[in-house]
Amino acid sequence: MRKVVNSAQMKAIDDYTIERIGIPSMVLMERASLHVVEQIKLHGDKNSRILAVCGYGNNGGDGIGAARILFCQGYYVKLLMVGEESKATVQTKEQLTIARNLGLSIDSNINFNEYTIIIDAIFGIGLSKPISGVFETIIEEINKNKNKYIVFSVDIPSGLSADTAKPYNIAVKADYTISFGLIKKGMLLYPGYEYTGEIITADIGFPEIAIEAVNPNYFTYDLDDLKRLPIRMSHSNKGTYGKVLIIAGSTDISGACFFSAKAAYRTGAGIVKVVTAHENKGMIQTLLPEALITTYHSNEKLSQDTINKIVQDINWASVVVFGPGVGVNLLSEQLLDMVIQYTEVPLIIDADGINLLAKRVGVVSTLTDDSIIPSILELKEKLPAQTILTPHLLELSRLIKLPLAIIQDDLFHIAEKCTQLNKLIYVIKDDRTIVANEEMRYINLSGNSGMATAGAGDVLTGIIAGLIAQGLPQFEAATLGVYIHGLAGDKAVQIKGNYGVTASDIMEAIADVLMY
Repeated sequence: MRKVVNSAQMKAIDDYTIERIGIPSMVLMERASLHVVEQIKLHGDKNSRILAVCGYGNNGGDGIGAARILFCQGYYVKLLMVGEESKATVQTKEQLTIARNLGLSIDSNINFNEYTIIIDAIFGIGLSKPISGVFETIIEEINKNKNKYIVFSVDIPSGLSADTAKPYNIAVKADYTISFGLIKKGMLLYPGYEYTGEIITADIGFPEIAIEAVNPNYFTYDLDDLKRLPIRMSHSNKGTYGKVLIIAGSTDISGACFFSAKAAYRTGAGIVKVVTAHENKGMIQTLLPEALITTYHSNEKLSQDTINKIVQDINWASVVVFGPGVGVNLLSEQLLDMVIQYTEVPLIIDADGINLLAKRVGVVSTLTDDSIIPSILELKEKLPAQTILTPHLLELSRLIKLPLAIIQDDLFHIAEKCTQLNKLIYVIKDDRTIVANEEMRYINLSGNSGMATAGAGDVLTGIIAGLIAQGLPQFEAATLGVYIHGLAGDKAVQIKGNYGVTASDIMEAIADVLMY
């Protein structure tokens, strides 16, 4: 697990390190500069012509320090200072004095085309207003000639918000970003991720106690986190790994129940049972003979015998999935009522299940900084605690009664609002899927555009269910499931390419991912 921070959290860690621990700011700055130098030396050589473009904040001090170290090691380096020297921080003034004493050239007449490497150290994470004037001109100049040099951004591309992932009017487009201590949230979400290039996280000396004191509640995963998978024991049987009930599919949508069920099996679930329309029975028996099956006739209300059988199935299960492809009609409403009334195990509601819920929360929402989304309070009363909801953005818009444009404008803020006073888990599916509960926010970095294909969400639901069946807590199963789903999509794209991936390809790649 890798912690991720917003600007306020990073500043708090920095302040704690300097003021409470007593590590001087200049020591942190020197270590930051050394890490920038390390990355430049990996990608350049002694023939490189280096320009450090620096502001007068501490971010500029990091850049000046890196330029000075490279200069002392024999590299061709010049400094371009942007802004007013009278506004320089104490540490940046010291760095400038050292650079001048060593004879490092500080120039104002710069031809960017003369350089092969640019160090971007104009603004750090403290920026909070749109960029204009000479700063805008310089950033435009850097971006205009991008194909002629490599750009290294110090801590964050200048002009990019560490919180919203949006540029403050304009931002540097880096090839590499050396992020100090922890990755900033705005570098992982879109469009920010498109400005960062490759992100290198550099340990500049923030002690773990400082990070723990601030306790960032954002995180992401890497391959080491596959160790979180449930252990497969030698002394075990199919019952050991749980029972998944998938209530999904309809006359018109047959594939959803298959994708979810098979994905649960591929993830390691012991037994999977499908409850679906009678018309899908042959398909499940043919494509997934491992699955148990209960069917109902979709052209009428459920009979008492069918209701009793489905209630028995719900009571049998270790985890219940409801919604993929069930449709939005009176019969699916009846199924939802049964699921909510009788489910006492972990519950996942997906797709049409969310659309059905959206019909039951009728309050039109407003959004202010201190408001609670009214429909979320209604959901709290209607669903068991820790229910997992897996909406894509349009489904979320229907559910919380907010326009899609508002959700897209600041998805993280919306995710946080959704979890206020609400013991539900949200898997908000987008190009960067976010998993959120009352306390934590997971940002997923796996996956690709090839996964934008019908049925991919049904596969994700099955993966999460399979993990819960094997004993993972709901929130961890949701985060790890999203990560595995993306890895399976990445594996599928390696074989099929971005244009050719189907949900079946993602599903079949799960087994390869779990062999890491």
